[in-house]
Amino acid sequence: MSSSFGLYLVGFIILIIGLALGAHLAHVPSMWIAVGVICLIGIGILSAVKKTQGKAGGPGGPPSGPPRY
Repeated sequence: MSSSFGLYLVGFIILIIGLALGAHLAHVPSMWIAVGVICLIGIGILSAVKKTQGKAGGPGGPPSGPPRY
């Protein structure tokens, strides 16, 4: 796990905790808070992977086209 991936997830988890606490203070039923948290965790993981994956042709990635001679 790269450090930028971990940092992105930590920030997203802090955001989720804040939103869940706000929903709790607004008297949203616990079941719907849990559904929202699970959905947001999934979105956070997907977006963290998308933001931190390497570009094609970079170190460790697939080549970005035919070789140049």
